[in-house]
This record gives sequence, structure tokens and C-alpha cells, in this order.
Amino acid sequence: MKIYPLFRSLLFRLEPETAHRLTLNAIRFAGSYQLTRALLRRVYELPDRPVRVFGLSFPNPIGLAAGYDKDGLGWQGLACLGFGHIEVGTVTPKAQPGNPKPRLFRLPHEAALINRLGFPGLGAEFVRTQLMKPRPKNLILGLNIGKNKDTPLQDAAQDYLSLLNSYFGLADYLSINVSSPNTVGLRQLQQRKALDALLKELVEERHRLSQTTRRKLPILVKLAPDLSDDQLDDALDVILANNLDGVIATNTTLSRLGISSPLAAEQGGLSGKPLFDRSLEMVRKITQRTAGNLPVVGVGGISDAAGVQKMMDAGAVLVQIYTGLIYEGPGLVKRILRNLYPKYKSPMPDD
Repeated sequence: MKIYPLFRSLLFRLEPETAHRLTLNAIRFAGSYQLTRALLRRVYELPDRPVRVFGLSFPNPIGLAAGYDKDGLGWQGLACLGFGHIEVGTVTPKAQPGNPKPRLFRLPHEAALINRLGFPGLGAEFVRTQLMKPRPKNLILGLNIGKNKDTPLQDAAQDYLSLLNSYFGLADYLSINVSSPNTVGLRQLQQRKALDALLKELVEERHRLSQTTRRKLPILVKLAPDLSDDQLDDALDVILANNLDGVIATNTTLSRLGISSPLAAEQGGLSGKPLFDRSLEMVRKITQRTAGNLPVVGVGGISDAAGVQKMMDAGAVLVQIYTGLIYEGPGLVKRILRNLYPKYKSPMPDD
């Protein structure tokens, strides 16, 4: 008998943010103790299937996307669910409350979410303390960074630069979030001139830090799924010209194509299964336009091994999940890996 569907039916009776806070606190608690971490790994982890990219060795191609663990509260427990990498964030320099509630909505019929959270979080200093906790030696820990809501667009680079400096020695890679639809004006930073100016400053500062530490921190850019072909070409030209390490495709979408739920009228970014085809097409376009020379992380609506395989066939070197974890449960990564790599067949339960 599958346990998670019953647990999910109880969780889904709660307001979405309350349910998320409850589950994150539970996994945070489980990840705080050696015994419970060992038990989780016993149930959910499989042998490594290493992927080498960005100069890093990922234990397997499946990661947790930014947004699930914004403040780095539960990453130690989440790491025991089989993920090859975890992306904490989005983190902003200063703590901020985010947008007014309600701001998170479930669309169960479509296996989707709509959120307009707006980067709520406890700020860079708090997250630093969380990332300094012991971690498995093979886990890749990324950090997704963004600007504060009250930082004017013309000053946005200072927010990103401060975060680069703060996390240079802690994160294995940084993801530059210029694509959330929930911070007013943020997506304007994807435009050619603004993106070029931002990335130039970040690359220059990374070079300075690397000269001092002899360490290179990979920097990726997370793009929106709603870019036109011309906008995508502009962004990719800038990313390549500035020698960034890769792209994450994609963030949530403003489109409501195929959504029948009355909640479709809610403002915010849509994630989950309805996003999959749009994200897949973006991965394919990026791979084709860059002749495969720019590594792509595929994210958006992935909930099974077939989705992962399609992303990889389109050119993704890694994938990330988020909404799928909410609908499918903690055994999702293990199920995906066992179906991708049949030798992993195991009698151990998934949930």
C-alpha cells in the first residue's frame, strides 16, 4: 500500500503554505539527527550515477529546484531523499515578507501550482548559517539568488554582487534569478542590455574572488519560459558572451494554456505538469541555438522518468523537480532513477 497518497489527502485539507511549512519542518527535523538521516537514506537513496558538468560531479542527474527550501531549513533532510543536488533559495540580501497572502494555490486536477510568493525569506545572513551545517561529501548544494523587492532595478546588480560575495565559499554554484514573475520588474533584467550589464559585473567580481581563493564558482542563469524567440536569442547571446556556465530552463510561466481550474484567474507563476511542454521546448531551443555548447538544466512539470528522459533527449544535462515532489511524494527521485536505470530495481518501498 502506498502511504503518500493518504498523507497527501490530509495535507491537501490544509492551506497550501501551512502544509508546505509543516512538511518542510518535518524534513528539517528528520535531517537534524544522524539516526533519522541514516534511515531516510536507507529507504530512498540509490548508488550514484555521476554526471560531470560545470566542473562539478553530481551524484545523479535529479535535483530539487529552487523555491521548495527558500531559507535552507530542510536541505539536510531533503538530501536524504536521493537528490543529486539541491538548490536553496531564492535568497535575497535582506529579509522580506514577500507578497500578501493568500499567494499559493493548488490545482490538483492539473497537478499544478500557482504562486505569487515574491521571494519571502529570512535573508542572506540567516541562510549562510544554514549552509554551514555538515553535509554529505557528494551532495551538490546550489544557491538561487535574487534582488530585494524594494531595490530599484538600476541598483539590482548590487544585490546580486553582495550575494555572490556572501556565498562564494559556501555554495557549489549560483543560479541568477532574473525570471520570477512575482517581483515587479524583475523579468526586465532578462533584456539584452540589462542582462549584459548585470552579468559583466558578476563575472568580473567572480574573477576577482577566484584570483584570491583559487576557486571558480559556476554561475548559471535561470530564464523564463515566456520569452519570445528574439528575447531568448538576446539572452543567450549575452550569456555566451560573458562566459556563464549554464542555463536553468525554466522558471514558472504566466501562461494559463490548458488550465480549466477557476484558480487560473489567480495572478502568479504556474508550475507543474502544464508547464512541461513549454519548458521542454525551451530546453530544445537553447540546445539548438547554442549548438550544445551551453549546459542546460531542465525544470518544469517533471514528475516521472519519461519526463526526465524527454528533457535529456532535448539536451538537458541535469533536471530539477519541485511541484512533482508535492504531488508524487518523497519516493519520486528513487522511482525516477530506478526507471531510468533498471539495474536499480529494489524491494525497498518508495514511500
